[in-house]
Amino acid sequence: MDELPLDQVQTLLAVVDEGTFDAAAAVLHVTPSAVSQRVKALEQRTGRVLLLRTKPVRPTESGEVVVRFARQLARLERDARAELGLAQEQGPARVPIAVNADSLATWFLPALTRVPQDPPICFELHREDESHTTALLREGKVMAAVTSSPDPVAGCTVRSLGLARYLAAATPEFAARHLTGSLAEGLRQAPVVVFDRRDDLQDAYVRALTGGRSGAGPIRHLVPTSDGFRDAVAAGFGWGLVPEPQAEPLLRTGRLVELAPDRPLDVPLYWQQWKLDSPALSTVARTVAAAAVASLRPPGGPPAA
Repeated sequence: MDELPLDQVQTLLAVVDEGTFDAAAAVLHVTPSAVSQRVKALEQRTGRVLLLRTKPVRPTESGEVVVRFARQLARLERDARAELGLAQEQGPARVPIAVNADSLATWFLPALTRVPQDPPICFELHREDESHTTALLREGKVMAAVTSSPDPVAGCTVRSLGLARYLAAATPEFAARHLTGSLAEGLRQAPVVVFDRRDDLQDAYVRALTGGRSGAGPIRHLVPTSDGFRDAVAAGFGWGLVPEPQAEPLLRTGRLVELAPDRPLDVPLYWQQWKLDSPALSTVARTVAAAAVASLRPPGGPPAA
């Protein structure tokens, strides 16, 4: 294989984005047969199956590599046209970013307000758990991600942003009712608030307290928004690990109490982005990194629980 034909790469991307061969054909203004032939030719050229013919279609691991390459080519073309003064009709630069809900609710949106808008940049934010945002990078759906993984996705660079601190908290009434004895044993049984079924933060915290014997209790309230999670803890549904910026006002007023002041949980956050010479992406990365210094705790601070 000495080259990847541009029309075949663009066709594969269209099929993945549109979900079917027919829909991709409509977008590309060609026949479905032409779309199928281009994808088959690209698979023959690479010697790999690139698509799972499901509904909607899904790229294989090899297909994700080609899709990411296609998106990067599109990004480079847009930047080149902008520098040549040929991109006005395409609109502002678009930067898709994956970010976890807690960052989105605390420091990340204020960071984006500091991004220079000359030339204008449009943000396309994808909310995902910090331990899963790299999947969107790997699939080529986003150009950058706030993630808890220090291991760079293929074709990406990674830099440390800092530590996001979480405080184990509950209402005073909840603590008096459920957590009067050993904290570790109490948290194994007490009702708990979790973000969703993939949220392992509270379980990891309890495992650390109990030496790995058990996770959080069996009564689990799922609240899939950051503000809703905080409000559920403040309403007494259960205990939970609340981001420090959200917890502090409630701790000051006494609506919440910190269950273990000497045992915060510090989650390291990283910025991963495509290895791409894109002015828009570079501008966003610099601004986010600067904001993280002011908003997150520095790496190498107190150890996590």
